Amino acid sequence: MTTALTQTALDQLSPDIGRPEYDRSALKAGILHVGVGNFHRAHMAWYLDRLFASGRDHDWALVGAGVRPGDAAMRDRLAEQDWLSTLVELDPEGLSARVLGPMIDFLPVDPQAVVAAMSDPAIRIVSLTITEGGYYVDAKTDGFDAAHPDMAHDAANPDSPRTVFGMMLAAIRARRDAGHAPFTVLSCDNLPENGHVCARTLRGLAALSDPALADWIGENIAFPNSMVDCITPATSDRERDLVRDRFGIVDAAPVVCEPFRQWVLEDNFPQGRPALETVGAEFVQDVARHELMKLRILNGGHAAIAYAGALLGHHFVHDAMADPRIADWLSALETREVIPTLQPIEGVSYDDYLQLILQRFSNPRIGDTIPRLCLDGSNRQPKFILPTLRDRLAAGAPIDGLALELALWCRYCEGTTQDGTPIAPNDDQHAQLKASALAARSDPAAFLANEAIFGDLARNDLLQDAFAAQLRQLHDKGVAATLAAYVGG
Repeated sequence: MTTALTQTALDQLSPDIGRPEYDRSALKAGILHVGVGNFHRAHMAWYLDRLFASGRDHDWALVGAGVRPGDAAMRDRLAEQDWLSTLVELDPEGLSARVLGPMIDFLPVDPQAVVAAMSDPAIRIVSLTITEGGYYVDAKTDGFDAAHPDMAHDAANPDSPRTVFGMMLAAIRARRDAGHAPFTVLSCDNLPENGHVCARTLRGLAALSDPALADWIGENIAFPNSMVDCITPATSDRERDLVRDRFGIVDAAPVVCEPFRQWVLEDNFPQGRPALETVGAEFVQDVARHELMKLRILNGGHAAIAYAGALLGHHFVHDAMADPRIADWLSALETREVIPTLQPIEGVSYDDYLQLILQRFSNPRIGDTIPRLCLDGSNRQPKFILPTLRDRLAAGAPIDGLALELALWCRYCEGTTQDGTPIAPNDDQHAQLKASALAARSDPAAFLANEAIFGDLARNDLLQDAFAAQLRQLHDKGVAATLAAYVGG
């Protein structure tokens, strides 16, 4: 027997399935979240659901919002089920399911509706999961990309924005003019110093049309940095079938994730915040070291296994981790070149954290895929690999492993696996990357010459030499032999 997920159908679900035991009709909005994808529902929504179940802070419910066509499709799916989502935790010891209920509305994908909701003084936090590439960062300068067409549009049309930053500016201006306190802006994306990046983009856009507003934002709005962590695969028919067949729930947009979460935030919320520390979140004065640990070891580790795994024909992450050629490569790279760039954190063992990451990557229940990890490399490499590389170069330390990671990405961008199987395009810069990767067969510098990705690293002689050596070895000896040569030291 199966049950279509709705509020009225919750009592029909199996007793072993968790569900909201709080009165959802009494919840009041306090957070507007832009980007209601899988990660948001597995992470922030999960924390809020636990908080509401404890009986407190029911005035911090979620309102969803989006700015892309895909957001409209998600809204349509969730509207049919009263904004509820089924979350399945993929513990190696067994599966568990819970229906999450902290979201009470999802705005139409309409800029004016989003601006109006953000302008409501009841909304005290605007939070974001808009992907690492959604912050308009200029890779050449690592600053605000004022020349991007989206930013140019919103600067010229402040009353009809099309980006979330333009919408926030319109709402901030309306709240200021009405005498209402501004909301706090909380980025939940995997970016170094995500709060600072978000502030730079918002102020940069404001400065293009209203410099006084840019100054006002700098003086009055908080952008706490945060570190977020929970491996959350994409939803496909596989996951929908799992939720239906194992738990009897017909859910158009279920979420599956690992049974691990971490959320470390700077405690800077002038208009108040939910008591997330009571349900496992950690508030600190400075999140930078926690954030760097996660970005470099976990996200950088994903990048390291992604392209090696793809070239060797693996589809699932756990299968790649079961391949000792890849697992040993990852461990060697992290231990030799990544962890040494990190500053100590009191009470944290980086070696223990690495072992935890290796276990999480190896969880066969997650079903995370190598193609997902390979997605959007032109945005991910500058955030998860290149900063580590810069630190190693500045310290005069060896970069053979990081150069090999870039060479693996370059070889992947050629468009075929090692056995010649075609690789589907999965990057906005696919055509340019493929052309430069193919050119790199005879001239390795051709790949690094893309300054939009590599910035001044494109002209670094040490990197060029190390990259050329690793790419040549990949072409001459193959992936497995090249990985083994690095592991063997």
